[in-house]
Amino acid sequence: MTSPALAHQTDFGRMYSRRVGGLPEVPSITTVISQAASGMEGWIGHMAASAVVNDERLAGAIGSPAKLRAVARDASGAAETFRNAAAARGDRVHGYCEQVALRALGRPHAAAEHRALLDEHGEGAFAARFDDWWDEYGVVPLAAEVTVWNQQVGYAGTLDLVAEVGGRLCLIDYKTKGTGRDGRVKQLDPKVVMQLVAGYKAEEMVVDAEAGTWEPWRYGADPMLLGVAIGETEVQSMMASPSVLPVYWRRFWALRQVWEATMQVADAGVALRPVGPPPAATPSAGTAAATPGGPGAAQASPAP
Repeated sequence: MTSPALAHQTDFGRMYSRRVGGLPEVPSITTVISQAASGMEGWIGHMAASAVVNDERLAGAIGSPAKLRAVARDASGAAETFRNAAAARGDRVHGYCEQVALRALGRPHAAAEHRALLDEHGEGAFAARFDDWWDEYGVVPLAAEVTVWNQQVGYAGTLDLVAEVGGRLCLIDYKTKGTGRDGRVKQLDPKVVMQLVAGYKAEEMVVDAEAGTWEPWRYGADPMLLGVAIGETEVQSMMASPSVLPVYWRRFWALRQVWEATMQVADAGVALRPVGPPPAATPSAGTAAATPGGPGAAQASPAP
């Protein structure tokens, strides 16, 4: 994940400040979306099991509890290792895409250096396919890596690209994706619609991060929202259907409330306190002290 100038990593996820060096005030768009259940438990188990099966030490570990524990311990982090590697690759691809946009905008850039970095990691195909997509779609960039803010709901985020494509204003979010067995780039997660609609609903955009200068969001006038899956074999552009935007915005708003409630719970203090048993009852005069057959015991009434 890239690190915009106004972003901070906190105990409650990534948050944004209004200026460089300022205190974090609101959660990022991705932090809000992450409040939804991921449903990744099955995949995590699969990655761990695959790591065990493919571990070269497995055969020699049979019959040795200590060696088997070492294999299991390493396998338990397989999913995290895979995610970290994928995130690092995504950062490299996003970095190249940003530099291409800066170059087209006539601003200082390091496109060649970022392309070389991808080549060093054997990821040059991602850059080549992105270049093909850029030319084929005739992308005209207007702003790259622009940070936006919504004060009413309380969130901020950084959009990958604002551009004109075919004369139409577009808000674009890149996703680096692997290749499926069919040789096609893997499909985008529909959650990208929440990310795009949150950008669309922005109220402000940063002008000078150092000074903390902002201006009204100028790209909210009926843009096309595009999720762009960048793969090694192709780049696929997917438009967020306008008919679904209200429900995805509602879900994003609800997840923002979940994030805030989580913070409030953390600040609320101890939620559960031990409670001892109630004290034993104190005997009362004349009744509680009475024992069966004793002086205080009730006498039976004679039968009529």
